[in-house]
Amino acid sequence: MEDTKILYVAQEIEPFVPGSEISTICRMLPQRIQEKHKEARLFMPKFGHINERRNQLHEVIRLSGVNIVIDDVDHPLIIKVASLPSAHMQVYFIDNDDLFMRKGIAGDKDTEFDDNDERMIFFTRGVLETVRKLRWVPDIIHCHGWFSSLVPFYVKKACNEDPFFKNAKIVTSVYGDVFHKSFDERFADRLKFDGLTEEDVAETRGKSFGYDDLIKFALKYSDAAIVGGANAKPELIEYAQNNTGKFLPLQSDETLIEAYDNFYGEVLK
Repeated sequence: MEDTKILYVAQEIEPFVPGSEISTICRMLPQRIQEKHKEARLFMPKFGHINERRNQLHEVIRLSGVNIVIDDVDHPLIIKVASLPSAHMQVYFIDNDDLFMRKGIAGDKDTEFDDNDERMIFFTRGVLETVRKLRWVPDIIHCHGWFSSLVPFYVKKACNEDPFFKNAKIVTSVYGDVFHKSFDERFADRLKFDGLTEEDVAETRGKSFGYDDLIKFALKYSDAAIVGGANAKPELIEYAQNNTGKFLPLQSDETLIEAYDNFYGEVLK
């Protein structure tokens, strides 16, 4: 379907972070999909090790300046952009000095941070706030990597009446990326903000919320799922197949673009 608007929310994108299943797909997929007469926007976290000068990042003042409150703490939202090399596409980076000015990316097991839940919440809400400021209404939101896993929940529960998101279909890709430090008991409280009730966050409360819990949480609020990585856990693949309306198995490099493009069409029907 032409003129479809697709929002890619990615944990990693080459060349801004080292090569991985997620970063490679998220570098190639949006460009190739846009070549099929669709409109794509890309968002990722501005992890601290990304070299701003080498990658020519610059702040977009008109999009920055909002404060996002998490656990009663104000976190200023900073939006930066850079162009993908050899592509007519921009990447929007969600940044905050306190949360992201440190080494490591989401998938680095040696640099897992105790506040990764807050960083993920800030990233998710930062993406949604920026899309509103851009006045851009996505038809599909495609999430890549566990760091994007709260997007389905926030879109379906907090933004279900928001004209920018209420009709969007959510696609979640399941990869083999993991984290090892579970979120603590305050995760449920940090999730809350205007419009969300205790009932909305109840399933995240009272337990150690780990990687498998988070991916299942994302899939529960997704309209469709894709197996994006060869090392995705069989249990999560089975959950995706049984708990989303549409399901696409792992694709080869040769079939990926056509399969994803056709799948987007099926999701929008």
